[in-house]
Amino acid sequence: MNRKVVTIGGGAGQSQVLAGLKRVKELKDLGVTAIVTAADSGGSSGRLRDEFGVHPWGDILRCIVGLSDAPGELRELFLYRFPGAGSLGQHTVGNIILTALNQLKGSSLDAVMTMCHLLHVREMVLPVTEASVTLCARLEDGTVVRGEHNIDVPQYDPRLRIKEVWLDPPDCNPAPGVLLSIASADLIVLGPGDLYTSILPNLLVPGVARAVSQAHGKKVFICNLMTKFGETHAFKASDFVHLLEAHLGTKLDFIICNSAAPAAEVLAKYRSEQAFPVEIDLESEPDHRQIIGTDLLTPGLPARHDPAKLGLLLAALL
Repeated sequence: MNRKVVTIGGGAGQSQVLAGLKRVKELKDLGVTAIVTAADSGGSSGRLRDEFGVHPWGDILRCIVGLSDAPGELRELFLYRFPGAGSLGQHTVGNIILTALNQLKGSSLDAVMTMCHLLHVREMVLPVTEASVTLCARLEDGTVVRGEHNIDVPQYDPRLRIKEVWLDPPDCNPAPGVLLSIASADLIVLGPGDLYTSILPNLLVPGVARAVSQAHGKKVFICNLMTKFGETHAFKASDFVHLLEAHLGTKLDFIICNSAAPAAEVLAKYRSEQAFPVEIDLESEPDHRQIIGTDLLTPGLPARHDPAKLGLLLAALL
């Protein structure tokens, strides 16, 4: 019987999860849908969005390429980033092609579907919304920061905690298929990824948090490996979980945390950026939330979840 998994997020973390699910989906007969944030405003995505008014493609492109069954050379081509600071400088080939498809097809969703077809993606990749939205944050001193990139690369004192995030405009609609995919999922996976700029923006789209809360599928959060100076400075696992549950309006069923210590050179590199391993300060609850602590690390820099370990662990929850 086909089991349905929905991942919600963005950035490198979501692509690691998808890579893991792709490895086990044939064994477990999985149907996979990736719901991806639409709030990216930096780099190539932000420039194309500003110039052509298109969707920010970066996170979606990572998911498409990660799920692609196309030859490796083709996947590498779509992720190729032009060097330099000229008109093409720092743009990826895939972002440019998605922009062209958007103009040819007339919508971001059709552009994504066409790209999936071109790259032999059998899974579903959906932007959480087709609307053009700006992520905003209010800090504990009352300062308002506008734009995902300005939050992700803090244009403020990184020691100040974020107290609230919202989308402008707030009344955007979920993209077609998003709510249905969540409602029919057997497993809903949030994270890993930047909490305020990759995960929560999905839940700020009207109807999405409620759909997750009301869904019958098991709700799983994969906790980040490291804190991030700015967004999650000094966060423990409980800080991630309580904030997510506050936005969802319900408890999560499983929290997956890494229990292995990164290598000394990895810790030193992150320490120089004032980032540290996330402390696991949660305990399983007999009637609800279960905490799974295990070695999830892949060797080397940057600190990443191992896709193979994630895939097997998530498949075991179905």
